[in-house]
Amino acid sequence: MALLKEGDQLRGTYEVERFLGEGAFAEVYRVKHRFLGRQALKIFKRTGMTVEEIDEMLGEATLLSRIGHPNIVRVFDANIVETDRGMCGYFTMEHVPGGTLDKFWRSHGVQTVPVETSVDLLKQVCRGLLMAHSETPPIIHRDIKPQNILVGYEAEGLRARLSDFGLARRVNPLTLLVSAAGTLAFKPPETFLDPKADSRAADVYALGVTLYLLLTDQLPYEIDSELGWSDMRAFEKVILPPSEWNSEADAAMDMIVLKCLAREPTARYQSARELLDGLESWRKPVKKRLSPVKGLSSEMSKSVLGAHTPFDQEAAKKRASESLRIAREEGKLLEAADLMEEAFNQSPSLRERYASRVRLWRAGISM
Repeated sequence: MALLKEGDQLRGTYEVERFLGEGAFAEVYRVKHRFLGRQALKIFKRTGMTVEEIDEMLGEATLLSRIGHPNIVRVFDANIVETDRGMCGYFTMEHVPGGTLDKFWRSHGVQTVPVETSVDLLKQVCRGLLMAHSETPPIIHRDIKPQNILVGYEAEGLRARLSDFGLARRVNPLTLLVSAAGTLAFKPPETFLDPKADSRAADVYALGVTLYLLLTDQLPYEIDSELGWSDMRAFEKVILPPSEWNSEADAAMDMIVLKCLAREPTARYQSARELLDGLESWRKPVKKRLSPVKGLSSEMSKSVLGAHTPFDQEAAKKRASESLRIAREEGKLLEAADLMEEAFNQSPSLRERYASRVRLWRAGISM
């Protein structure tokens, strides 16, 4: 049973509009602030906690408010609220209508995300993450994956924001390591051998897995969920470079990705800053091969992170039509842009057709 329902009022300030999703520890809702408009509200499932325990649970909000960067999700408020199941802690953050990088990736259907777009998004994530990696001692995220990266359109184009710092921790100042946590498919080999081997280089590995996924629609390694952290055999596989799957990837891109995915942590980029420098140096090749060496069937594409809701073209068209109608009303451009971004996730063709218009709407320009 959900903690909140549509129409609920929280502290006289927030109205619950829609359930967005949940994880093991929290639920996320779209809410409308009485004065500031739409935000996302993350409410923790655990009830019956003391004030001190709630303060600890809200440590993620405190951490995010201190880091502060355009490519890290912004936190606006943190507090406690009484629910039908007891007192719960919550915090509010910026709402990104386009949703996660996972949704953005899936919305491209049988096509891979363009290489330039993939590189641009990863550079933005690196810029946010390097703020955490530059702390003293460094903060590592420990759970970087497409589901924890938000992507939305602004006047300047796509903006990525790293989110969900619930597992983030400061490393030991002497060893620069911390206990391993996160999603197995995005964790490097050393964390399977040593439960205290998470590091900045491990965050870089997760970014490498994410980039590999965007370029190839594949994961570099497949971890057996039944074996979990004991599945070291998964890393015996030889990784095919992205250019074997994607004709837009070149040797320079292969080198960047494979360096992120190096088995030995010392052979990787050592921080988000080093990876960002590598990505900044990449230039799109002038010439492309006519076709990739490998190919994916439409059935295989976008399936490696599990099943997802099939595209609903009719629902997407209805959202797009409503968006275009709303955009003609005075003062409704941002609302129209929000609705159109929701439609993009259900129809790749709509993204191609209306992405530039959404950017104009975000800049306050009507068409």
